[in-house]
Amino acid sequence: MSNVWIAIGLTLFAGMATGIGSVIAFFAKKSNYRFLSVATGFSAGVMLYVSFVEIYAKGTDALTRSFGDYWGHWANAASFFGGILLIGLVDNLIPSAENPHEIHSEKEIAPLHNPEAPFPNFETLSRESAGELPWGSHDHSPRDGKLLRMGMFTALAIAIHNFPEGLATFLAALEEPSLGLAIAIAVALHNIPEGISVSVPIFYATGDHKKAFVYSLLSGLAEPVGAGIAYLALRFFVGGTTGVIPPQVMGLLFGGVAGIMVYISLDELLPTSRAYGKGHDSLLGLLAGMLVMALSLLIMK
Repeated sequence: MSNVWIAIGLTLFAGMATGIGSVIAFFAKKSNYRFLSVATGFSAGVMLYVSFVEIYAKGTDALTRSFGDYWGHWANAASFFGGILLIGLVDNLIPSAENPHEIHSEKEIAPLHNPEAPFPNFETLSRESAGELPWGSHDHSPRDGKLLRMGMFTALAIAIHNFPEGLATFLAALEEPSLGLAIAIAVALHNIPEGISVSVPIFYATGDHKKAFVYSLLSGLAEPVGAGIAYLALRFFVGGTTGVIPPQVMGLLFGGVAGIMVYISLDELLPTSRAYGKGHDSLLGLLAGMLVMALSLLIMK
């Protein structure tokens, strides 16, 4: 039972990192885009390495013991691509008015932490740039509630995305707390720019720091909520009288979790890291994440 509470705690920590992103938007005088690039690249490196080296292997072990060597490998491969299909469907079905990992310029974020900073004139910026806003700028003019809806849709999109991420963190921590910790840190780093992306449009639409922070935090809390719901459902439907999840079910879930994390890394984290960074920032973050994860696994053996 102690592992359950550790898993819940780690999933909660990972989810609340959206609040950290919001705090950065409100209090940091200058956004460190290179740090965000390296951090999201690092998160992708951790997720990719641990998915292929550790989690997929755990799924293989559990399923080959349950179904034999031949069909166990087939089942694990099917669950891996099933996880990719699941997160891909979520990605395409959720309302996404804006990219949840969008970059915001310094002028755009300045009014959040400095009441004396002027609000950018987006119409002037657009005219100066021949109809296109400059790098990192978005039209946050509060017209007809459109901006608030965009912020709410972004928060909703991130919240739904965070359900499978929460499940991935929770299951890894349930099986092996040290592995769950590594994934929780990776997911937390990935959630920081998401918190910024929720806060900025909601602040411009409402002028309310508290409301922007609350919605940012709530979008991240979907991770522990989703993990808790999934765990209770698994215990109820497949746990039997003991409440213990059978090893073959855990094996299928591990394969699916590996697929989910690979999809998130390739579809969200690496493109975001490339957008924030310069030169080889993204690659350095990716390799650093893999190296740290490899060393952690070797030390813990």
